[in-house]
Amino acid sequence: MRTNVTLMEVSPRDGLQNEATEVSTEDKLSLVHRALDAGFKRIEVTSFVHPKRVPQMADAEAVCAGLPQRGDVTYTGLVLNRRGLDRAVATGQIDEVGMVVAASDTFGRENQGQDVDESVAVGQEVLADARAAGVGAQVTIAVAFGCPFEGEVDLDRLVDVAVRLSEAGPSEIALADTIGVGVPGQVDAAFRAVRDAIGPDIPLRAHFHDTRNTAIANAYAALNADVSVLDASIGGIGGCPFAPNATGNVATEDLIYMLNRMNIEHDADFDAVVDTAKWLEGVLHKPMPSSLSRAGGFPGE
Repeated sequence: MRTNVTLMEVSPRDGLQNEATEVSTEDKLSLVHRALDAGFKRIEVTSFVHPKRVPQMADAEAVCAGLPQRGDVTYTGLVLNRRGLDRAVATGQIDEVGMVVAASDTFGRENQGQDVDESVAVGQEVLADARAAGVGAQVTIAVAFGCPFEGEVDLDRLVDVAVRLSEAGPSEIALADTIGVGVPGQVDAAFRAVRDAIGPDIPLRAHFHDTRNTAIANAYAALNADVSVLDASIGGIGGCPFAPNATGNVATEDLIYMLNRMNIEHDADFDAVVDTAKWLEGVLHKPMPSSLSRAGGFPGE
């Protein structure tokens, strides 16, 4: 089991992208500021996708223009193609782009208009172009643990996608449970198989959704498989617009509670995150799905 982990706060992008309530640029920047104040050093701030596909992210450039430049944080922007990369680079504010490649053909066509092989090819190109532009570049393999259209994703196929992407030299590879179907044994097996196939030099990151109440258990399994970065979303908000019935990400405050009680080091402040989850309830006009925003921390602490 790892004794330390980096938390990637994804609420400004993956958290908000599927919300029905329109969130202002000002509130998105307030969320980023709150995440910074809570201690996060990696924040996924927006995505550079077509506004007709994901209207909530239509103000990507405006969000980037308002980001505080502190020198101690990595701002990430999600991109799906070269056009998205060009937009991210043009802001001058994005430290790292995150490319997404699907592990199933049907999901890839629904999400990006590409099958797996086409998506891998585009991913390899974007990763190389990002490095040439002086921007960090990592990649997430979506529906790594199950596809809403095809069901099971073969582990050998997942490993093959990871190997091909690793050849493009990403700074990191993430496995995403986009629709929240994974279970701990599957998570452990997948990360160990990918690690064995790509070698020790590329860090691994985990991205879990809590659709079927397994996200915390899966995060534990990922830590046990020596995954060094975990994605999480304040309040447990989020979901993929192209994944039917997908619900939120693992809640940051729920994850922090587990890490704190296990004495696993990280940079985030539990109380500040819970306060932000309560603030988000007012922004989104609904209660947060996270458990710890309701229950609070350990009694007496």
